[in-house]
Amino acid sequence: MLDKYNRNISYLRISVTDRCNLRCTYCMPEEGIDLIAHEEMLSFEQIINFVEEAVKTGITKIRLTGGEPLVRKGIIDLVRLIANVQGVEDLALTTNGILLEKYAEALAQAGLKRVNISLDTLNPAKYREITRCGDINDVFKGIDAAKKAGLTPIKINCVRMPDSSETELITLKEFCQSNGLDLRFIRQMDLESGDFSIVEGGEGGNCKICNRIRLTANGKVKPCLFNNNEFDIKKLGAKDAIKKTIESKPQEGSQNKIGKFYNIGG
Repeated sequence: MLDKYNRNISYLRISVTDRCNLRCTYCMPEEGIDLIAHEEMLSFEQIINFVEEAVKTGITKIRLTGGEPLVRKGIIDLVRLIANVQGVEDLALTTNGILLEKYAEALAQAGLKRVNISLDTLNPAKYREITRCGDINDVFKGIDAAKKAGLTPIKINCVRMPDSSETELITLKEFCQSNGLDLRFIRQMDLESGDFSIVEGGEGGNCKICNRIRLTANGKVKPCLFNNNEFDIKKLGAKDAIKKTIESKPQEGSQNKIGKFYNIGG
């Protein structure tokens, strides 16, 4: 389905949870967040119903995000259900990698095609400082497991923060090159101020060719990460919410005063 700027909307990002097993400094406060109540979270049935309607409008590519999608109970079953929807051509997942060693093989067998893994540094101490609780060795194990499971190409998402040193970034770049990983640098963004840029090594942030819409874990469909508009599928139904979302997709991002990265999915 084309939006009013003649962009073909074919990409859906689904935040399956706002929960996460890390507390990254650029994503959430140290004390945590006010979590969505379990009864407000979309059921698998509601998600699949939405995916089926989205495919009818031309959606072919889906990415699962969070929070951390691998903490969602039954995530393997959800992947299998989505992969079996006729018309879904590409199914991917963005993860911090902590649980990937445990789930990679099952995810691949369920129909997942590939993964993006968040990794902002190779320094174990700096990694723990950024994530507040993470063990970088779990991420390395997750990368190896994803390779073995065939979840490729594996893309590494690195948030380029103001205090990121060039030496660290060069080291990460060399690590990715030597391990067959695609590296993408994402400048630290701010939803409220509208501060964003095009992803280095990717297409995110390029409003002229943006072809995506987003579904939050509690059922809000958003036309843009940097926009306050959202449409509730519980009130409108999936079909109408998708239509209104695409019709309201802005020409470019501006500001988002009501959302956070951890509940929209970045």
